[in-house]
Amino acid sequence: MHLTGYLLQRLLRGVVTFWFAVTVTFFLVRLLPGDPVLAVAGPGMTEEIRLQQLQLFGLDRPLAVQYFSYLRELVQGNLGISFLRSKPVTTVLMERMPWTLLLTSTALVLTVLLGIPLGVLAATRARGWTDKIVQVSGVIGQSLFVPSIGILLLYTLGLMAGIFPIGGAVKSGLTGVQYYLSVAHHLVLPCLTLVMAQLASYVLTLRSTLIEALGEEYCDLARAKGTPERKVIWKHALRNALLPTTTLIGLQIGFLVGGAVLTETIYAYPGVGRAIFEAVGQLDFPVLQGAFVLLAATVVVANLVTDLAYGLLDPRVRAG
Repeated sequence: MHLTGYLLQRLLRGVVTFWFAVTVTFFLVRLLPGDPVLAVAGPGMTEEIRLQQLQLFGLDRPLAVQYFSYLRELVQGNLGISFLRSKPVTTVLMERMPWTLLLTSTALVLTVLLGIPLGVLAATRARGWTDKIVQVSGVIGQSLFVPSIGILLLYTLGLMAGIFPIGGAVKSGLTGVQYYLSVAHHLVLPCLTLVMAQLASYVLTLRSTLIEALGEEYCDLARAKGTPERKVIWKHALRNALLPTTTLIGLQIGFLVGGAVLTETIYAYPGVGRAIFEAVGQLDFPVLQGAFVLLAATVVVANLVTDLAYGLLDPRVRAG
């Protein structure tokens, strides 16, 4: 398949996936129990005020009309107005997005930087004690959930040891270098939670693909030419073994987005995930929809970039 056709196919798939996510989110938030008008106006409102608020929020119209109106506004880049904050959802989310990007990007980079040497270590010592320790640790790591890891770290390193802050993203009143040090200090536990939750999958996948690559003919040929084993591993085998993990990175971005919602809730980290948690409790439909749309777009774009990178790295994918 030509590169242009491959690109168009992936773009179409991304658009359909995004539309599906938007549609599911729109109808799902309206299944939440409770009355969003009551959350805004309070329990003492009259029926007249309630009807006025419903009309103001656009909730008095048929559901189908609300849906198509929402799609029309979304295409124009309008995510609506927050029920409780009375300001554009875009503004609300853009205040939170930098914190989520900092958390997820740091976790992803650390996962890759730690996963590659650990995967290589396990693959080059296959069936040895080092490999067994990595495999057992990997299986245990894959069975752990973000909330359990987060609560454990929060209790041991935050409450008991008092080494790291137990909430927030930065200590107020700081400027300059002290501000950035505080940001890094608050980032440790949320970031460590996400890294521990996803590192095992990356290491085990890389171990498996690298063992397979080391047994290929091109590696045997390199050895026959006198190439040092270290060079065979890092220059020849690892380059091909990293191809499948490229796809895994794209999948992990989706996991990071979901994990960030739980992690930010546990640590009261002021990102988009925390905004989702708050919006659910307040029945703030526009913020909830906007946050899911933003996260869905992030995952779709990340997977699209991953697919394109994989297609460029391996022409066989485009041919398929």
